[in-house]
Amino acid sequence: MKLIFCFGVIVMLTACAGGDRGLRDLRSNGGGPDEFRVMPVGELVMPSDVMNLPAPTPGQSNRTDPTPSADAVAALGGNPNALIPNGIPASDGALVTAASRNGVDPAIRQTLASDDAAFRTRQSRFGFIRGRDRYFSAYARQALDAYSELQRFRNAGVATPSAPPQ
Repeated sequence: MKLIFCFGVIVMLTACAGGDRGLRDLRSNGGGPDEFRVMPVGELVMPSDVMNLPAPTPGQSNRTDPTPSADAVAALGGNPNALIPNGIPASDGALVTAASRNGVDPAIRQTLASDDAAFRTRQSRFGFIRGRDRYFSAYARQALDAYSELQRFRNAGVATPSAPPQ
């Protein structure tokens, strides 16, 4: 009986201790975006020809969200009017020009994927028996030790951010 009484007292005290603090914490009082606000969208419309719908265009405007990039920039506190049509800011133009001075391979992703698969096949030992991809073991010799690099930079006098303990 004493145990039930003590439990009831503890429950009542913890229920009364919070007051309306929990509700106060959910209110937005900052100048940032309000993640609880629902953005209104246009009215749903049934297309006239359901069998021949247009192909989706990722990253491009559509009827529901005409300016997705500008909306994302504005939500994060940036200036949506500073966006460049081709996606490259003027300050990065020289970098893009220098990087693409020898041309740009349109199939670079496919080329890199096939080269990567061939490298991992060469590096794997008995990978065909295990049946699993050994990505990290294949690239282990090329991986950097983050803490030794951090110490190397600190010894050279470079200002480095703090790092979690090893």
